[in-house]
Amino acid sequence: MFPLRVGRRFVCTGLMLAPATARAQPNDARFTAWLQGVRAEAVRSGVDGATADAALGSVQQIPKVLELAHNQPEFKMTFERYLELVVSPERVSRGRVLLKENRALVERIAGPAGIPPSLVVALWGIESKYGERLGDFEVVPALATLAFNGFRASFFRAQLIAALKIVSQGHIGLHQMKGSWAGAMGQCQFIPTTFLLYAADGDGDGRYDIWTSKADVFASTVNYLHRAGWRPGLAWGQEVEGSAVAAKGERIVRPAGQGGPAYRTTHNFRVILRWNQSDFFALAVGLLSDRIAAA
Repeated sequence: MFPLRVGRRFVCTGLMLAPATARAQPNDARFTAWLQGVRAEAVRSGVDGATADAALGSVQQIPKVLELAHNQPEFKMTFERYLELVVSPERVSRGRVLLKENRALVERIAGPAGIPPSLVVALWGIESKYGERLGDFEVVPALATLAFNGFRASFFRAQLIAALKIVSQGHIGLHQMKGSWAGAMGQCQFIPTTFLLYAADGDGDGRYDIWTSKADVFASTVNYLHRAGWRPGLAWGQEVEGSAVAAKGERIVRPAGQGGPAYRTTHNFRVILRWNQSDFFALAVGLLSDRIAAA
């Protein structure tokens, strides 16, 4: 899901906008001509012609996508309130149950990279509420709508080409590739270019199915963190007294400003920030992971 604004930074929290019915509108000549240009670019980049024709030959714009793009709500909330919503008792208890149910699988995938299983489960919980909220828009028409209408056009055109590559490579069917209005996909909410860089096969079937395969979701999450530089055996951080001083290689994060809680964070906190550049988000991931593991 496209990030929600909290304070001065962006966070993707699992606090998704309510699902909306995606209604298409008839194409005009300009859109048809634009799609032909996209097709040519996609084929040059390695997408097979049959996939490009199937995906773009009948694609239509989705007015609801533009409505959401131009009317993003701005959420201003305190860090305390943010944690109440994102690291809720229900999310913690559900995470503990799911970690117990999936421990063997998560440990098989996360163990070799030295990544705590609880951290993998925490990201899963925050991004898609443990696989319950994946988005209900078909990704190709959603991205085509955004790119054609000039909403961060170059960025979303690149995402559209990447989405076509994903279908062409056989990871997911065209109409099964669903996501948010902005193209965040699957249970780990990867955008298409992130998928191409970091998605991984956890169940050995040769596909990267972050929509329905928990093994692939966990493997993709672990692959991202590993390649982002996760250091095994190093905690992400911990809450400290407000007067605490950072040691070498650490930094003190005060998400609520002076007088609020303070956290001494490490290199691995900065790795989590690679996933989403928000102190709120990264702290929530670390705290949820700790509370899940505490069971």
